[in-house]
Amino acid sequence: MMSERASKLQLRDSEGALRTDFVQTLIAALQARNTRKVRKLARDLHEADLADLIEILRPEIRADLIHTLGKDFNPVTLSELEEPVRDQVIEALPIEQVADAVRELESDDAVYLLEDLDESEKSDILAKLPESERATIIRALDYPEDSAGRLMQTEFIAVPPFWSVGQTIDHMREGDDLPNSFSEIFVIDPAFHLVGSVALDRMLRAKRPVKIDEITDKDAHAIAADEDQEEVAREFERYDLISAPVVDEGGRMVGVITVDDVMGVIAEEAEEDIHRLGGVGDESITDTVLRITQSRFVWLLVNLATAILASIVIAQFDATIEQMVALAVLMPIVASMGGNAGTQTMTVAVRAIATRELGAVNAVRVIGREALVGLLNGLLFALIMGLVTYFWFGSDELGLVIAAALVINLLVAALAGILIPLGLDAMDIDPAIASSVFVTTVTDVVGFFAFLGLAAMWLF
Repeated sequence: MMSERASKLQLRDSEGALRTDFVQTLIAALQARNTRKVRKLARDLHEADLADLIEILRPEIRADLIHTLGKDFNPVTLSELEEPVRDQVIEALPIEQVADAVRELESDDAVYLLEDLDESEKSDILAKLPESERATIIRALDYPEDSAGRLMQTEFIAVPPFWSVGQTIDHMREGDDLPNSFSEIFVIDPAFHLVGSVALDRMLRAKRPVKIDEITDKDAHAIAADEDQEEVAREFERYDLISAPVVDEGGRMVGVITVDDVMGVIAEEAEEDIHRLGGVGDESITDTVLRITQSRFVWLLVNLATAILASIVIAQFDATIEQMVALAVLMPIVASMGGNAGTQTMTVAVRAIATRELGAVNAVRVIGREALVGLLNGLLFALIMGLVTYFWFGSDELGLVIAAALVINLLVAALAGILIPLGLDAMDIDPAIASSVFVTTVTDVVGFFAFLGLAAMWLF
């Protein structure tokens, strides 16, 4: 049997994707009902690699793979799957096997596994868990979705401040219900209120008789259980945290969030922002055709409405366009340049708002900077396009018209790219979702109106 290191080397190509020959070999073994070969190929894979493999496979083959692996299927893999695939895999597994998986997982992964299931399925699985584990998961599920309470794990080590270092070390050696990995010991009072934390390296350097209170960091950065996970990720990045205690409304410690949980949030939030900027919503590569169509239709419909608005502007100058065909040739250039310039500014602005780098304190300065950038780019491209138009159509007046229109549209695009996201954010509307439609509309309408309006005034 190949070692885990050798398996990993042969599993991924130079770009980090699963090797095509490996996937095809596995599929062929599944189709041939070669159980021995399937298990040899898949049972020793890391759970993240196995999750990627399952997501690549067609739905009917996914079920075959899991059934073939049987007890060799690593339940931690379920927590690595994207939501649509995870739910489909859980449906294909017997309730008993899912319950066994939940028992083996840390509490945060168990919550992720169950949170989107139907209430009946969730109840069936929870009913098969020991009472203490069931109560822990139910309590976590009561917290708002995408909150610290959903993200945290409830397994942590907490000791009173009067314990000695020796007592604490003995407790860690002998305890049966301790987390598998940890980097801090948390210090609590009799009412479970957080007192502080002790880093493992600091504790291991202390003498056994030393009281925990003497080496406790009283400035432990606590996170409220109902805090949004995106804000949690920002706090980890801002304060260089490895782990952080989670407290309830009364200041009692209820869990801990570790950096590996936050890495998942950062990737999820970044993916969500990119999708929203593209108007595709909460979409996954593993989604069905129907779900993707529904996800994209609404924003395409909105884009259609804004495109009609731009066409209405063009229709007001149909007589002008009929007199000079060159206007129809050059018109898309003005709109396209404005649209791209607006998208550049909007992308930076939306991300800065999401990371709290752009707000009321520095908004005026950033708006002024973007306006100046738009004006300078407008002047530069006005010069370039004015000369191109002159040599192309032999008309200096037409060159001046498109030059002026570019200056106007790139300046407006820069302002729209930052003012629209700021305005939407002020109205508690997610700027990542709605900004692109409005920015595109503004640049199209202003671009067409400026170019055709100036042409009507100067050329005819």
